Amino acid sequence: MEYGYAADFARHGFLHGCARTTGVALRFLILTFLVFASFLVRIAQADELSLLVNGKAVHINAPAGSSLNEKNWGLGVQYDGNAIDKKWVPFVTASGFSDSNENPSYYAGGGVLRRFQGDTLHFDIGAVGFLMTRKGYKNDKPFFGALPAFSAGTEWVSVNMTYIPKVEPKMVALWFFQLKIKLADF
Repeated sequence: MEYGYAADFARHGFLHGCARTTGVALRFLILTFLVFASFLVRIAQADELSLLVNGKAVHINAPAGSSLNEKNWGLGVQYDGNAIDKKWVPFVTASGFSDSNENPSYYAGGGVLRRFQGDTLHFDIGAVGFLMTRKGYKNDKPFFGALPAFSAGTEWVSVNMTYIPKVEPKMVALWFFQLKIKLADF
């Protein structure tokens, strides 16, 4: 049976995952996000707040017969600082989504992106460090990670991309995509 985006989001996405997540892990991630935010605010005054809409994973060389979830619905926020020397953008982020196994995953972290600015479009490349929880990995206890981060778009709408290599527990490399929508300037 085929479902529309809203029904699929409600059935498998962030809202479904929230109901199954332990409150301790979620509170821990929120606290971590606030610590990262306060650290980066001291480096650069806040510039913009954006809504993140998680939505797509593209698995690379998935085993035959596997049925990995590529609709990674969820929501989050990204808080970008003012560009340092007009080219380095510090940020903090927190998000929740339905992972490749349709389980809830949550992360909070921060990083920096090198911005290449055109007349209307920009391309960013950098890294993000994070604390994450995943059902079925380390007994749902938070763990640290770091990944390359990319973004391309305009002042108001961008696509965030992350490459996740073939590592435990999933053993399938993938590209993860988020839609970033600016909510406010500060």
